[in-house]
Amino acid sequence: MSESLRDLGYRMPAEWEPHQATWLSWPHNEKSWPGKIEKVWPQYAEMVAALSRSEIVHINVNDSEMRKQAQKYLREAVADGVIVFHEFPTNDAWCRDHGAIITKNALATAPLVAVNWEYNAWGKKYPHFNLDQTIPKQMATELQIPLHEGGMILEGGSIDVNGEGLLLTTESCLLNPNRNPHLTREQIENRLEQMLGVETVYWLGEGIVGDDTDGHIDDITRFVASNKIVTAVESDEADENFIPLRENLERLKSFVNPAGHPFEIIELPMPPAVIHNGQRLPASYANFYIANKVVLVPTFNHQRDEQAKEILQDCFPTREVIGIDCTDIVWGLGAFHCLTQQVPQI
Repeated sequence: MSESLRDLGYRMPAEWEPHQATWLSWPHNEKSWPGKIEKVWPQYAEMVAALSRSEIVHINVNDSEMRKQAQKYLREAVADGVIVFHEFPTNDAWCRDHGAIITKNALATAPLVAVNWEYNAWGKKYPHFNLDQTIPKQMATELQIPLHEGGMILEGGSIDVNGEGLLLTTESCLLNPNRNPHLTREQIENRLEQMLGVETVYWLGEGIVGDDTDGHIDDITRFVASNKIVTAVESDEADENFIPLRENLERLKSFVNPAGHPFEIIELPMPPAVIHNGQRLPASYANFYIANKVVLVPTFNHQRDEQAKEILQDCFPTREVIGIDCTDIVWGLGAFHCLTQQVPQI
């Protein structure tokens, strides 16, 4: 295994800690949004516009033509902050999962180190992920920071950290044999601890219906402060998500932090089922993204949108909580957190 970043003093910062930038990959794979990608671009541009008011935005594009297309939509969305394009070709737009996870040690000669986790398109569910696999190295080169090999398959959406040594994940994803069948639960925990500066891993059970990632944590449960967690709950007992989300809630209530204290748990409602072409989509308010000045929340044209935004506004009183319609974006089986990857401030 690669040298331990934790032993060198590095850690993965919490998402609410200061960013120098957010990194994205422009959506272009029509197979991810069959029949809808032209509707996705304006909503994506609206996301970029909000982010660009908060911090620098880096966007991977396949070529100059894609850059021109992106610029057109960004102009229409009045995205007038600092936006930097990179001709780093990708297979798809899910930068949370194919981008580098960047760790920090403010006292080190190299204060930032990028971790290159192996990527196999969520258990080889989709062919052609060779370009996505190159993105961490290209990000590290562009940022002029060292690249460290993570040593196992891991997507950024499958973990959530509080920046103080605690990490949330799910058994349904990280223990799935389509990721790291050669590693035990204990070995996976050890790898996370060594590469992300983690001390304790908390395991939830399953994710939500329609999530093709086998249950990413960023669709269900998120840290919003060092000892505060928001978690998605379903109020309709007839809904398929009711039991797994209730079981996750019960697990959360049983967890304690290293000091032996329970976590403050805030329940976040689920939107009603979003179905397209007969397929249940993984619509969830928990797939929000925390930027320096804003929190981007996926909304779904329902009255619960405002309730979810109010809950998150209480969690982030110094940031503007912005809801953006994700009804079309979620047809690609993800939302804002899946599309973004933060770069910590040095």
